[in-house]
Amino acid sequence: MELILWRHAEAEEGAPDLARRLTPRGEREAARVAGWLRQYLPAGFRVVASPAQRAQQTAQALGVPFQTSPVLAPGAPPAAILAAAGWPGAHGCALLVGHQPDLGRAAALLVSGEARDWHIDKGGLWWIAADKRPFVKAVLSPDLL
Repeated sequence: MELILWRHAEAEEGAPDLARRLTPRGEREAARVAGWLRQYLPAGFRVVASPAQRAQQTAQALGVPFQTSPVLAPGAPPAAILAAAGWPGAHGCALLVGHQPDLGRAAALLVSGEARDWHIDKGGLWWIAADKRPFVKAVLSPDLL
């Protein structure tokens, strides 16, 4: 199985939290990362996004159908994030669009065995695959593209 943890791109400040939209910069970040992903995503991947508007917009940049899961809303525990992906038993590739520090904690749990506060840049991602053990396939920040 492969798991991509994609943090939503830059969003406007304010409340209510779930209604915050991407800024123009965030829209550009999401588009750049989506373009990179389209080059490398394997066939049959699936996308699941948080119900927050900024995560929905980030997922939309990929230009493919996606599911929305309330499990990925801000504050999601690492175990719930991994369950939403079907980790580790599902086949194929799951791309989850969510929030920090939630996704960083899930990445840390997979790689180190502990849910620590690892940082994922706005619009950035961690791509983790599993053979016998999880390993990091890619870490990407939108400012590198």
